[in-house]
Amino acid sequence: MSVYKDEKTNTWKVYYRYTDWQGKVHQTTKRGFQTKREALAREREQLNKVETDLDMLFESFIDIYTADMKNRIKENTWHTKEHIMRTKILPYFGQRKISDIQPKDIIAWQNEMIKATDKQGKPYSPVYLKTLHNQLSAIFNHAVRFYGLKSNPAQKVGNMGKAKGREMLFWTQDEYAKFSFAIMDKPISFHAFEMLYWCGLREGELLALTPADLDFEKGTVRVNKSYQRIGKRDVITDPKTPKSNRTIKMPQFLA
Repeated sequence: MSVYKDEKTNTWKVYYRYTDWQGKVHQTTKRGFQTKREALAREREQLNKVETDLDMLFESFIDIYTADMKNRIKENTWHTKEHIMRTKILPYFGQRKISDIQPKDIIAWQNEMIKATDKQGKPYSPVYLKTLHNQLSAIFNHAVRFYGLKSNPAQKVGNMGKAKGREMLFWTQDEYAKFSFAIMDKPISFHAFEMLYWCGLREGELLALTPADLDFEKGTVRVNKSYQRIGKRDVITDPKTPKSNRTIKMPQFLA
């Protein structure tokens, strides 16, 4: 790894080579540093990443965490995790060395999240706050288990929020009957809600159904996939949990 000055642009650049897990040698150059000091700082940070030195910045460890975990997790799940890291965690911890982050820093971050509000100006729900902490703790756990971090400061502090969500609200059969009567003149909507209500499907499961999933002789619906909209793309994945793979008996009137 070396630092050079580009005489044409009067800026500094960092050139480095590395060998991947297959033994292939790669080389890359990062340009545009205004000072040699900036270029040297980038060089040190890149060396920390290559050597997995936990003196690296938290944002650099996120790159490692991403490389390790992204392909092991469902795309829609990773999309959620990535959004939390990018919008709730990196703005606070990104420029700190991961080995320097202490429990008191986690407490300060938790307080910031508790005070924060969503786009509608409402505080984050207790369940969402717990989700944010769980993601931060998962990152530190990864550093402890695989890269030699001494301890997980988020685990020492403990969680915020709570696991149990708000009480589940549902329609009684009479309430649903009133609703379905009101949309009978819209056949697609009517039959979609009939499937959701009488078969207990999730929305993504309904949207992923194909004709092959319906067996009218047996009066059943096969659920083995789910639909998500991710980054302006239609994505079909496995259902939410293994138990979500199931065959449902339709009421005869629905079949």
